[in-house]
Amino acid sequence: MTQKKEVYFLSDVHLGLRLVDPEEREARFVSFLKKIPRDKVCALYLLGDIWDFWYEYRDVVPRYGTRVIAALISLMDDGVEVWFCPGNHDIWTYSYFESLGMHKIEQPHFTEIGGKIFCLGHGDTLGGAPWGYRFMLSIFRCKLLQKLFSTLHPWLAYRFGLGWSNDSRYRHSEYHFRGEEEPLYGFALEQSSSRKVDYFVFGHFHDRVDMTLPTGARLCVLKDWIAGGEPHAVFDGVNLTLRSEVSRAE
Repeated sequence: MTQKKEVYFLSDVHLGLRLVDPEEREARFVSFLKKIPRDKVCALYLLGDIWDFWYEYRDVVPRYGTRVIAALISLMDDGVEVWFCPGNHDIWTYSYFESLGMHKIEQPHFTEIGGKIFCLGHGDTLGGAPWGYRFMLSIFRCKLLQKLFSTLHPWLAYRFGLGWSNDSRYRHSEYHFRGEEEPLYGFALEQSSSRKVDYFVFGHFHDRVDMTLPTGARLCVLKDWIAGGEPHAVFDGVNLTLRSEVSRAE
């Protein structure tokens, strides 16, 4: 039997975002998950913003994306480990994913895969972020405010959260990674200068990036799923490759 050694990485599916065709995007993502070859892949890393808005009550989870949850459970049942790093849109995850068998990580997450050192995360705030953005995240992470938000009926909470998230996406134009000017680039350069890192893999910027740093490490940013395709990265045990589609299981 061939040893499973491939690892998949993806981010920014933004399930629930009312932009382009949300139903088609969810169906495309479910199809992708079902096509992942179980006999080759040992792990899948979800690097944030899989949901456009996620708030986890004690007894309530979002209605949309249930087929995604089912596909992830099927992967885990077939021996594929699923790792999840919260993004800025699905930051309010507490225990539900872990109860399904997923492993939750926080950025920056350093891990060895196939003899290579990876630094993984959603990508926001690493290396610094604008004051307004950091202030917003501090509000999102405030335990008292989370408890107060939990007192809202889910019907109201999800309409507020999805409405705010969708409005934010409509108001912001398409972003392009600024290369060496990005704080994330500075973070990766600093980290790889002080320790051994082979690959940095992030999401958040909605732009496809593949840069080789002066230290020899690679900085990869994954494209979002909004515009189409199946953007993801695959590590085959030797090399990391950015892809837009996945081959069907043989």
